[in-house]
Amino acid sequence: MESVSVTRTFDADPETVRDAMADVQPFMAAAGFDETRVDGDDLTIVNGFGLAAIELSLTIVDRDDVELAYEQDEGIFEEMWTTYEVAAEDGGTRVTATTEFQLDVAVVGAVLDATVIKRQRRRELTKQFDWLESNLT
Repeated sequence: MESVSVTRTFDADPETVRDAMADVQPFMAAAGFDETRVDGDDLTIVNGFGLAAIELSLTIVDRDDVELAYEQDEGIFEEMWTTYEVAAEDGGTRVTATTEFQLDVAVVGAVLDATVIKRQRRRELTKQFDWLESNLT
């Protein structure tokens, strides 16, 4: 299993951060995907890589230990899930986003490897945190 995490501390209380993250459509779209659709707890993201496009069907899952969690139902991964942990820290709020995945080698092959996925995912999570920071009120 591969893993990538991004952590940032925001100058806002945890409830304000949670409220901003609760608006899932713009929060997910902020990652820079080519297409983001949210229908209740079902998410679909599409991202182009050169001549190919990757589509993931995801489901938001309820977990007591994190603010937001989703896992892949269909896509290029054998398994994939992402969690966002929110914690109070020194007058602010620390958010840690972690994606864990296992590539489906038969689907991905030599085109995408774990290093490429980690680099791309780190950029996406950073963009989400940039959006979150600019939307805290």
